[in-house]
Amino acid sequence: MYQLLSLFSDAVYLYTTLLVIYALLSWFPGAYDSAFGRFLSKICEPYLSIFDRVKLHFGPVDFTILFAVIVLQLASQTIIRIVLFLVN
Repeated sequence: MYQLLSLFSDAVYLYTTLLVIYALLSWFPGAYDSAFGRFLSKICEPYLSIFDRVKLHFGPVDFTILFAVIVLQLASQTIIRIVLFLVN
């Protein structure tokens, strides 16, 4: 069970890293049009589209990805704690 939770935690960490890289691509013109940018878009945009209804744009800065990362981390930690509580 602990190995499965470790795998889940590693997957969440990897996805969080991909979300951060996706956010950093906005600093480079045309980065989303590259093969790597299109790959990240296919992986990240379905999850990020959940948060499109929440207005997190303040001027030119968009905090949607930051909010999405925080929600992902909180949800994964909650799931891990619940599973550990049920197992013990």
